[in-house]
Formats: sequence, structure tokens, C-alpha cells
Amino acid sequence: MPRRPLIAVLGCPNTGKSTVFNRLTGLRQRTGNYPGVTVEKIMGIARLEKRDVELVDLPGTYSLAADGPESGITLDVVLGMAEGIPKPDALLLVADATNLRRSLYLFSQARELGLPVAVALNMQDVAERQGEMLDPVALARQLAALVAPITANRGKGIQGLRSVLERLLAGTHVTAVPVMPEVREAAAQMRTDLDAPAPEAPCLERAIIDTGGEFERRLIVAGGDKAGRLLETTRRRLRTQLGEASLQSCEARRRYREVDRWLGQAGATGPPAGMARAGWLERLVSHPVSGPIVFLAVMSAVFQAVFAWATPLMDAISAFFEGVGALALATLPAGALSSLLIDGLWSGVGAVVVFVPQIVFLFALVLFLEDCGYMARASFLMDRLLRICGLSGQSFIPLLSGFACAVPAIMATRVVGDRRARLATIVAIPLMTCSARLPVYALLISGFVPPAYYLNGWINLHGLILLGLYVLGIAGGAVSALLTRRIALRGAGASFFMEMPPFRWPNARVLALKLTAKVRVFLTRAGTVIAAACVMIWALGYFPRSDLIANDFADRRAEVAALAQEPADLHIQLRRLDAEERAAQLEYSLLGRIGKTIEPVFRPLGWDWRVSASVVAGFPAREVVIGVMGTVYALGSEAEGSVGLRERLRASRWPDGRPVFTLAMALGLLVFYAFALQCVSTVAVIGRETNSWRWAAGAWIYMSGFAWLAGMLTYRLAG
Repeated sequence: MPRRPLIAVLGCPNTGKSTVFNRLTGLRQRTGNYPGVTVEKIMGIARLEKRDVELVDLPGTYSLAADGPESGITLDVVLGMAEGIPKPDALLLVADATNLRRSLYLFSQARELGLPVAVALNMQDVAERQGEMLDPVALARQLAALVAPITANRGKGIQGLRSVLERLLAGTHVTAVPVMPEVREAAAQMRTDLDAPAPEAPCLERAIIDTGGEFERRLIVAGGDKAGRLLETTRRRLRTQLGEASLQSCEARRRYREVDRWLGQAGATGPPAGMARAGWLERLVSHPVSGPIVFLAVMSAVFQAVFAWATPLMDAISAFFEGVGALALATLPAGALSSLLIDGLWSGVGAVVVFVPQIVFLFALVLFLEDCGYMARASFLMDRLLRICGLSGQSFIPLLSGFACAVPAIMATRVVGDRRARLATIVAIPLMTCSARLPVYALLISGFVPPAYYLNGWINLHGLILLGLYVLGIAGGAVSALLTRRIALRGAGASFFMEMPPFRWPNARVLALKLTAKVRVFLTRAGTVIAAACVMIWALGYFPRSDLIANDFADRRAEVAALAQEPADLHIQLRRLDAEERAAQLEYSLLGRIGKTIEPVFRPLGWDWRVSASVVAGFPAREVVIGVMGTVYALGSEAEGSVGLRERLRASRWPDGRPVFTLAMALGLLVFYAFALQCVSTVAVIGRETNSWRWAAGAWIYMSGFAWLAGMLTYRLAG
């Protein structure tokens, strides 16, 4: 069976490239990673007029210059050098109609690669509202390429784009004359002078132009010192020939001169004064004074909404799990199997699933802010703080990704060109408040912080504390990066370029796809990793059983039954004895012995052995902690009946009758979780990405130690 034609989709960041890809492929997509790197590979099937084609969504890039391992992926794919992906038959460049100059710079590079290229002129509606008038037909004549005007977030023009792609595959193509013919000639000469096998001509041209880029690195790795010396000789000769101090600057001037000619001939006009990026909204969110105020207001609103909107759904889910648990407890015979199913799996996994509504609302709001263009403005504001810490704006996206999960965020630091800044970013990322911390925060805040409302109920204390914990994580990451740069990684900071996308209304379908993927990941963990951990913790907490304890409580039950006057009073006393026996058997179990052993380490934080055992059991992955607590406190609950985890925690007592979970202890535990590095995967990826286990071990030791110290001080000061 012949393979489908392959079309590579490329474009600058924030041009709506992924929206176009989703519109063309719908749900016929598959994701993975490119071999050897951590950039996500997204491929899908699109139906054209006469055939199905395969699309590959390439990483967003402003040019084909490769300044890091990931940014070389785009050129590798279009040249057929990426493992597991054949050379594309054509290219689709998604251009932002409101900022065509930047997109057409990338087009001028792509058209020299020997492949047919079509242009999807996206965001036409925004361009028209801003008065940026341009004739697509005239532009197509200037580019000598097919152009399809579209508005991807509304689905407008997508059918016309399918027709354009059909014509693109059926037509003929002539490679464009290079903008830098001198470099092409120099690359051809280098190919004959190199002893090692020479790379593809476009890769060799990029190695010549882009000093310190990815293809220079590859060339030197393949050809050794001789290749490096030959490369420098070629560059010096070209700079002398062209009378230029920088080949990159020369390329940029020539390409922009060509782009300006295309736009002028196509009748492009700029936006009227007061529109687009000079608008009042832009000035408000980017201003040095009002910008941070708006940022704090937006983040406060997000966290207020997370608690206010999610609470009814959480209560409903909690009631469902408690009701089913009570029914199962009354139906199943007592024994190890019923304890495994109810106390182990049902209580453990249920304790995690109840927080799905909060995670859904948080991710939905953050994704909305990203797609509408606000997060780019937030990164502009954060760049100032990052520079104080010795980082640049390149670190913002990995740090922002850390709020979802530290593992892909650390992998994303490969886009940070400066090695010192990259290492400092890696150290700071685990302190960002990832989604796995949210269930712990929600449980402790809602269970032990008294509710309070301000401004007629618009602001609640729970949301403020949640926001404060996120700010605490950000502050911790900033201080960590600053100390790392000042002590271990001294040097000048790296430069950073960032282009602001226009404000736009997000597409509901694309938001739903992204949100579904994130929630699926969380539920998959709940059904696999967390379930397995709960079974393991149940086994540790259930075995061994003490016959002495069982016989003692059997005698006490017989004594109570003999002395009881009323059936209702007997029922209450027997249930209390059942709870006391569960607590005694848990303390006798292997988990209880482990908890008793480590309890002195955490006693200064106000933790008893059950809290200590739950927290230590959660060190492999912090999202396991709630499930572990659900299992531990179901096995040894001092609360009567089948109740939720929050009530079980409230009912837990020290031997002298004092409550374990006080407000001071809960606040200390929250601060501990804000700083602790409880994730084996994160430690492993730090070691892999830094190529040194010393960095991984050092990060774990200092974050764990600082978390203990901060939690202890919080407990003491708040007590």
C-alpha cells in the first residue's frame, strides 16, 4: 500500500499553527517524541478533496536558524533527516495576517529548501478589524506560491485550504533563487574540502551563517577540529567578500528587504493608529506599574474561581465515593479482600479523584489565558524578575510549564541557549507549584483553614492562601536561581527575543482538546500509579495482623455487650471499638513500625507517625500522597463509619487526645509541600538533562532540607 503524502506544517509561535493543524486533522492525531530529543511530535491525518494526507506539526520557530537541539528539529524534518519520518512532499506555512513581515521571513527561508510551499494566511478577521488590508491574490503572485486566507479559530476558509493543499501536491515546483548565493557557493566548496561526510547543503549553510548554532555543533562533532577550522576560514572569507561584520545580520537585511518588496507590491497597509499593540489593553497589561497589578488580579481571580466553582462538584464526588464505600462495607464480608477493595483501592483512588474538578477548572483557566494571548504578556513582565535572578525570558516558558509538571518543563530547558542559565532554570523548576501539589493544597486548605469572605463574598481566604502558595513557589524558584547563578554558575546573562501575539478569543474546540488531554493524564495516573501505590501501602498497613490485639478487642466487645443497657448505646460503643482496633492493628503493621521509626525526624513539624509515613511514602511521586493518606487513615481511622478523608484527618489524635491536624500543623505541611522535591521522575530527569547526578542529588538534598526547615518554622510560629 503506497504511503500517504506527507505535509509538514511550520510557522512562527502564536500564529495559530496548532489550531490550523487541529482543524485539518480533527481527532485523527497521534503524539510522541522525536527520537533522541524531548520535543513533542504531533502527526495526524487530513482529508483533502481527493485523498488523505499525513500532517506533521513542527515546533514553532521564527527562522530556520538552529540555536539549540530542539530548534534543529524543523530543518531535520523538512530535509528528511528526522528518524522515523520520511521527507515531506510539501510544506504548509501558517502566517499571522496581523504580522506578515515576521512570518514571510520564515517563508523566504523555507522556499529555498527545494519543496513546494503553500501559505495559510491566518487571523484574517483580526487583520480586517485592525485595518491591515492586503490582497491575497497579489501576495500569491509576489510569492509565487499558493495562498489561502483563513480564520482558523472559527473554521473559516479551512475547506479552501484543503483545496490549496490538493493543488500544491498536484502541481510543479521550482526551487527559489537563494537570498545568500555567496553562502551556497561557499557551502559547496566546503563539501569538497571536508574529509568527513558533509551534511545536507541547507544544514551546511546554516552552520556557516549561525555562529554557535546547532548545525555548527553537529559539523564539528562529525568533522572534528579540521571542520571547525575550515568553518571559521569560510566565515572570514565571506565576511570580507560581503563587507559585513555578521553573516546573520546580512541575511536578515536581505530577507527583510525582499519581504518588504513583496508586501509593498501586494498593497499591504499598516493598522490605524491606536489599534493592535498600541491599544489601551496592551498598554494596561504591559505597563511597568499597572501590568503587575493586573497580573496579580488575574491570578487571584483564577484561584478564587478554582475553589468557588469546584466545591459543589467535589462535594458530589466525595458523597458518591463515601456512599459506595458504605454500601460495599455493609455488603462485603469482613476480611482482607474487603479491606483491600474498600480501604485500599476505593478510599485511596477516591481521595485523589475528588480533586478532578479543581484541576479541570485550573487547567481550563490557564489554557484560556494562554490562547487569548495574555500569558505572553505575563512572560514579558516576568522577564524583568528573571533577569534579576540571572536568567532571561527564554527560561519563562519552561518555568511556566513547571506549573503543570516538572518533568517536561525540565526537558523544555533545551531551548535556553546559555548553559549557565539553563542549569539555573533546571534547579528552579521543581519549586514551581505543579498540578500534583494541588490536591494536597486543596485538602489541607479546605479542611483546616477557617472559611472567610471579603468584599461581599467576591474574595475568599481559601483562594488567597492557594494564590500565596503559588507565589511562594515562584519566590522560592527565583531565590534558588539567583543563588545558583551567584555561587555556582557565575557569568553574564543571555539575551532574549519575544514577540507579542495579538489578543484573540480562544477557540472552544481547541481548548477542549487540550483540557481533555491534561485531565486524561491525571486520571491515568490515578488509575495506575496511584492505585498501585495504594495497594502497596494497604499491604504494608494491613500485615502483619496481631492475634493478641484481635483477642483483646474481642474480649472488650463481649464485656461491652454484657453491660450495655440500650441497643443504640451498644452500637455506638461497638463502632468506637472497631475504630480503635483498626488504629491498633495499623500501628502494629509494618507501615506502623516504619512510621514509628521515622516519626522523631518529623515530630518538630507536628507530624505523628501516620503523617510521616504518608509523606515519606509519597516521595516517589507527590500525587500519590493523597491516595496514601486515604488508605492509611481508612485502615486506622478513629472516625466512626464511612466518612471522607478530610473528616478522618480531623478525627486523628495524639495518644493524649490532642488533635494531630491543627491549623499550625496544616500550614507547616503546606509550606513543606511548597518546597519539597517529592518526585523520583524529576530527580531522574535532572540527572539526565544535566548529565550529572551531583546536580540531581544536590537538588533533592537542599530542597528536602529547606522544606523541613520552612515547615518547622511555620509550625512553630503559627502555633
